[in-house]
Amino acid sequence: MKRIYTRTGDDGTTGIHGGERVPKDDIRIEANGTLDELNTQIGIVRSMLKADDRWQDGLYRIQCELMAVMSLVATPSARRDSNPNSLDAGMEQFCEDWMDSLTQQIGEHEHFLIPGGTPLAAQLQMARTVCRRAERRLWTLHREDPLPLELLRFVNRLSDLFFILARFELDRQGWPEEKWKAFSYKNKK
Repeated sequence: MKRIYTRTGDDGTTGIHGGERVPKDDIRIEANGTLDELNTQIGIVRSMLKADDRWQDGLYRIQCELMAVMSLVATPSARRDSNPNSLDAGMEQFCEDWMDSLTQQIGEHEHFLIPGGTPLAAQLQMARTVCRRAERRLWTLHREDPLPLELLRFVNRLSDLFFILARFELDRQGWPEEKWKAFSYKNKK
């Protein structure tokens, strides 16, 4: 690509996989824009870690998978078979295993938490909220044009993972979790 600008979007449309052009505020583009924002947020998190931090590889893997997710989202379901990109079927389990490992070390929680603490924990909480917004946009798109269910499950697990990573970061820095209220469903017996 010799230049980044094409001028084809000056009319308020953008291209999707297969050559079709859609409005820039189409739900497919909104979902992908939010996924792109999430991927950038993960890049910020990674920039705050040392190069040899044990989380680098896992977060890099997630970023690469998000690129495949964005490619699939940019492809209407009728054309998805022609898309050479695919989601690693093990990503849901990857997230669950990582969460389970960290939770074993820091314990479960029974309260809503106030986001914040260390700068890294706050950025992880921001990634969680962007991920939740991406998930909402994906479900809106899914009602219009079905997405692979493993894609939706991966994004759901990913937001949970960022929550656990934020908790773990607070723990490893010796920063207390700021609790708001106990989960009411855990109080009902």
